[in-house]
Order: sequence, then C-alpha cells, then structure tokens
Amino acid sequence: MSRSRTASAPASGTASIRDVAELAGVSVGTVSNVLNRPDIVRPATVERVHAAIKELGFVRNDAARQLRAGRSTTIGLVVLDVRNPFFTDVARGAEDEAAHDGLSVVMANSDESAEREASHLDYFETQRVLGMLISPIGDLGDRLERLRAAGTPVVLVDRTAGNRSLSSVAVDDVEGGRLAAQHVLGLGRRRLAFVGGPHDLDQMRDRLAGARAAADGVKGASVEGIATAGLGFEDGRRAAKALLGRPASQRPDALLAGNDLVAIGALQVLMGEGGLRVPEDVAIVGYDDIDFASAAVVPLSSVRQPRELIGETAVQILREEAEDPSLEPRQVVFKPELVVRDSTVGRGAQG
Repeated sequence: MSRSRTASAPASGTASIRDVAELAGVSVGTVSNVLNRPDIVRPATVERVHAAIKELGFVRNDAARQLRAGRSTTIGLVVLDVRNPFFTDVARGAEDEAAHDGLSVVMANSDESAEREASHLDYFETQRVLGMLISPIGDLGDRLERLRAAGTPVVLVDRTAGNRSLSSVAVDDVEGGRLAAQHVLGLGRRRLAFVGGPHDLDQMRDRLAGARAAADGVKGASVEGIATAGLGFEDGRRAAKALLGRPASQRPDALLAGNDLVAIGALQVLMGEGGLRVPEDVAIVGYDDIDFASAAVVPLSSVRQPRELIGETAVQILREEAEDPSLEPRQVVFKPELVVRDSTVGRGAQG
C-alpha cells in the first residue's frame, strides 16, 4: 500500500529510489524504467513518478549507477598548462563533441610536472572514467598502454605515439617549424633563433627540427635553439632579456617562438626595454595562432593549429575505442597553416 502524499518526506536530496516508488505507488523497477527507459512505461505512470521525484527532491546517483554498469560518462583530459589558451580551445572542442553523446569532460592541469601528471592519471583511473585524453610531459608509453590493455581508452593530444601503440591527434610540428623558418628566410633573415622549451617536449623538438631543415642549404642561414623552462608569457620575457644582453651583431634577426605566449612576452621586452623595431630589427613568428596573436601590440604572425578540431577528433576516437576495444589505434595528423601578420612583414606590406 502506498503511503499518503501528506506523509513526511526525506530531506531534499536524501530520498532514495524506494521512497519514490512508495510515494508513486509503483515498484522500484518501474521507477528505474522511468529514469532509464521511459518509452516502455505508460505516460500516466511516468507523470506520477516524476511528480513523486519532484516532491521528494530525489537526485539520482549517477556515480553509483555507472559503477554498477561498469561504464562512466566522464572523460578525463590532462593538459600541460591550463593557462595556455591553446589547451582551453582543445578542451572546448572536446566538450562540444562529448556533449553530443551525453558525456562530460573533466580537465586536469599537470603544469608540466611529472608528479602532478601521475596524480591526475591515478585519480582518473580510480574514478573509472570512460577514457583519457592526455598531452603528456615525457614518455608515458608503458603506463598508458597498461591503461588501454585494462579497458580504459587513451588518446594522445598534441603528441604522436612513437610506436603507434596508442591513438593520437596532433599537428605536423616539423612542418610547422619549417613553415615559420621558410617564411622569414624568404624575407632575407639569416640569424634565426627558436625560443621555447623545454626541448625534451616532443612538440618543441619537432618544431626546432623543422626550422633547421628549412635553413639547411640556405647560404649564411643558421637556427639557434634557445631552451626555456616553460611555455608561458614570462618565459618569453626572460629569453628576450637575455638576447638584449648580447651585442647587436650577435642577436637574431628573426625569432621563432615555441608558442604565441612566448612570442608575445618576447615582443613586449624587445620593443619596450630594448627599443627594437618589429619587424624591421627582428621578425617574430609565434605558434598556435591563439586569439591574442592578432590582438598583440604588433599583430603576430603565427603557425595556426586547428585547436578545437583536435579536441573534437580525440573524443570521437576515444568514444569509438570505448565501444569497440578491438579497434586498432589511429594516428591523426593535421597540417599546420602559416598566418602572416605585421610582426614579420610590417604594416601594409602583406598585400
């Protein structure tokens, strides 16, 4: 016999599915069907169950439900630096794609710390997430392969898998570095510096390699690699201050930055403290083409990556692997695009 609707109800948020069933005068199984398969329940019963849910303030425990089902609706995303708008845009693309299937993305920031990265992976593993997207600091191949073997799909973001044992979504960074260097070399610049790091990041190593490949065979051309501790605005400022300490003849006439934040930091110091003219004294090319690039005091030439598309594609692959673990890993590599602005050709010279 169902209890009267005038009976006292549990405090909001503490009601159980049994309380809902009792108030609605139905079985627990019927309530479960209303929550999960309402199409098989009579409309009048669905309406009565929802009225009971509203009156009791019932909140379904998705975490417990997912644990019982052995399948989560959460995707873990570990990025190198959450302050970098590149990763914010990647996360937005991932979230938009995940939302199509009722999935959610939880982003964690490793801050380029191996310890924090490991901690985030531990947490996501204990939470039994649907899968993980990660832009790793170093070589995590063994651990990530173990996760995949245990049934947790892993997709590398902004990084390729060297042995193709994991799926990945990235941009051809060697080509990106080549495009940037080829552009300034074509403008007659010969003393190039690649500023960004640390150089043990695959992305930085590949971009520097691409720049050096472009300079090979160009008479008088050289590419100096200047490593930075990180890829933030202040890293660019510190590198630029060091360059200002050199004699003018030993400074680069073109600076290729590891990303746009480094480029903007260097731009401010070189023009402000150094009094240099950009691009007349030094041409600057960034990487990523974040929104800030076009809004810099001198609009920044930059190598554009399809940031949101990277996130979208990574989620698509992860979802496919979650549905069919037998799928072979896929490597998706997008081509970068050089966007030319005033920091290399000067105002009004692009046309």
